[in-house]
Amino acid sequence: MHLSDLHLGKRVNGFSMLEDQRFILDEIFAAAKDEAPDAVLIAGDVYDRAVPTAEAVELFDSFLVRLSGLGPQIFVISGNHDSAERLAFGGRLMELSGVHMAPVYRGSVSPFVMKDEWGEVNIYMLPFVKPASVRPFFPAVEAGDYSGAVKAAIDGMGVDPSARNVLVCHQFAAGSDTCESEDIMVGGEGSVDVSLFEPFDYTAMGHLHSPQNAGSERVRYCGSPLKYSFSEIHQTKSVSMVTLGKKGDLAVRTVPLVPLREMREIRGTYDEVSLLSFYKDADFRDQYLHITLTDESSIPEGLSRLQAIYPFLMKLDYDNERTRTKQEIQSPAELWSRTPLDLFEEFYRLQNGMPMNGEQREYVSRLIKKVWEEEI
Repeated sequence: MHLSDLHLGKRVNGFSMLEDQRFILDEIFAAAKDEAPDAVLIAGDVYDRAVPTAEAVELFDSFLVRLSGLGPQIFVISGNHDSAERLAFGGRLMELSGVHMAPVYRGSVSPFVMKDEWGEVNIYMLPFVKPASVRPFFPAVEAGDYSGAVKAAIDGMGVDPSARNVLVCHQFAAGSDTCESEDIMVGGEGSVDVSLFEPFDYTAMGHLHSPQNAGSERVRYCGSPLKYSFSEIHQTKSVSMVTLGKKGDLAVRTVPLVPLREMREIRGTYDEVSLLSFYKDADFRDQYLHITLTDESSIPEGLSRLQAIYPFLMKLDYDNERTRTKQEIQSPAELWSRTPLDLFEEFYRLQNGMPMNGEQREYVSRLIKKVWEEEI
């Protein structure tokens, strides 16, 4: 069973998701009980922040205890939202219960070996790494080169391509689809080449919230178990079930997850939207809502008035002649294709009425690299 991006403790548009997360972990536990997997792979972003809340830690602790009681080997790595040190705490003790927490990356990764009727399967756990965390062990890795960092880390594993190998990883595979709830670097500078995962029969990826294959089903994002933005409303969340046979045999399927509350978008005038709550076949009271009002004038205290009708209203927008006349400088697709330096240069020009000079450009370029490398 492959899952990732739990983001325990996350808040979405001001709403705590803990109740929803507790519900969906119960769904995942029920699926694990039915499916009886030999291994559960949790591919990072267990928590939504490096210092998680006590409630989030208690929730994950309870989930691990129940899950380990079913008997599978459990493999957990840290993602970019996690603290690798905090997540790894107590890992050697938890090994006794079949829970394997990836240690902080120290230049090498040793596999955990499982066995079945076709022989051994090597499980490698690579927590989220940046060039700065790999460079002390592989000095040739360049600043900002995520693909080079992951390549060095995988090369350092000494993977035998003739054996059956599984990698648990948390990175952004180049060319994958993104959504609003993810932390992805503009311009693709944090991406890694999917060809790096060629030595593995299956790579269980975390980081992207949309379920998808990256090039082939051998490299897969299972996606987050919950929708964390309205860009995900048309997705069916799931866990991925992976069956490894003899070398070269792989089958992947999904087990859908049903959330406590769905995310929905509705639009219309204030009067039309407020009356929807009275229709039995359109009960939006218990759903997370994004409402777009089409009234030409703003509704006084519209958000609070609608929240009195729809307590889980997350977001309120207007779509009218006034809002449509606002000019958007660039579409989101155009922004993703540009580097952070290019975007900052445009911002500087708009603010100051002149372009940056060479010295300023060089300074900002160095600063961007240092910030992303967390070296200042």
